[in-house]
Amino acid sequence: MTTHAQFASNPGHAASWYAATANQKSVRPALQGEIAADVCIVGAGFTGISAALELSERGYKVIVLEAERIGFGASGRNGGQIVNGYSRDLETIERRYGQEKARALGAMSLEGGDIIRGRIEKYAIDCDLRHGGFFAAFTQKQIRDLEAVKAKWEKHGHEHLEMVSHAAVSKYVKTDRYVGGLIDKCGGHIHPLNLVLGEAAAAESLGAIIFENSRVEKIGTGNEPVVATSKGTVRAKHVLICGNAYLGKLFTKITDRMMPVSSQVMVTEPLEPKLIEGLLPADYCVEDANYVLDYYRRTADNRLLYGGGIGYGGQDPKNLTAIIQPNMLKTFPALAKARIEFAWSGNFALTLTRIPHVGRISDTVFFSHGDSGHGVTTTHLLGKILGEMAAGQAERFDVWASLPSLPFPGGKALRVPLTVLGAWWYGMRDRLGL
Repeated sequence: MTTHAQFASNPGHAASWYAATANQKSVRPALQGEIAADVCIVGAGFTGISAALELSERGYKVIVLEAERIGFGASGRNGGQIVNGYSRDLETIERRYGQEKARALGAMSLEGGDIIRGRIEKYAIDCDLRHGGFFAAFTQKQIRDLEAVKAKWEKHGHEHLEMVSHAAVSKYVKTDRYVGGLIDKCGGHIHPLNLVLGEAAAAESLGAIIFENSRVEKIGTGNEPVVATSKGTVRAKHVLICGNAYLGKLFTKITDRMMPVSSQVMVTEPLEPKLIEGLLPADYCVEDANYVLDYYRRTADNRLLYGGGIGYGGQDPKNLTAIIQPNMLKTFPALAKARIEFAWSGNFALTLTRIPHVGRISDTVFFSHGDSGHGVTTTHLLGKILGEMAAGQAERFDVWASLPSLPFPGGKALRVPLTVLGAWWYGMRDRLGL
């Protein structure tokens, strides 16, 4: 990998291509002293910033406290794919929670992507938005599963899906690995760090104040909760906790029901335009249909961004590229000599149910966590819903909060090995085509 000397530094972020190419790199000040607000938000990732923008548009005084930098965690490190829906399909949701809740969640299932596209347009956010996503199948069983997903989606009003035959795969990706797939014309991809930075700037333009390097040490839960850092306090009418996998140990009610999981991403050097355009001619993002999946896309400067791998418990592998480069070369042998310029890892929050954990700590303190690898769109939706809740509109929040959350079996000592065992089982099923 290169030393990235050609890029301006971006202190406090992972050494990612996103951080190197961020539109805005200046550091915001840390909280000092006492301040009052209508709403204090803990965490400046997609969930927190989505809530901040929603509330700022409604005229509320909003303070956001971020322990590191805006987009420091998964929001600034992910694959940048706009994937609709949730980490569990609507059929599973209906089977678990009943038709009424499935209808309610189905009605919201495209909203996250709509929020993203709407804000990009409204606030002229420069984040390399491209339209279209392709779900790639290795086996005929996966094709049948995708057909079932398409049928269920269409019952909930999603009319922008199309099955792809084996012969038509090359319209979207030039590889011989897939037998077909499914395209979602409402999907797409973005530069996620520039998206969250643009949304943060939009919230600030409406009066929100964002403090970086302001790790929260204590949160009150009374009628006027006080949020404390090492150098200051915020007194607010409501507090929204949006730390996700980077929350730490503030509330075990939340952290006991989620597990940090790492995923790895790497980015090639800039490729010849004809080469990258030939590999991904439609400029759609791609993810495969395996349980432990790979995902990839073109970047605006003609690189290939390729992600995959998984680390339960949030541990970073010793050699990031060794995890995912072999799969990249299986998909695109023509990139055998392509230099990898960036490789990084980041954590997302996984729940046992793979459904976000949303709820109340008290009558004034609310939270949303555990998007389980489906966070780009879901965080935008749930951030908006947290904002609605703080504004006194509880209907949609209550739908999510009513979904049961479960602790991982085995407690902290065994939750990682038991989850690894489960992932091994599903990975074996993928390899056997079951």
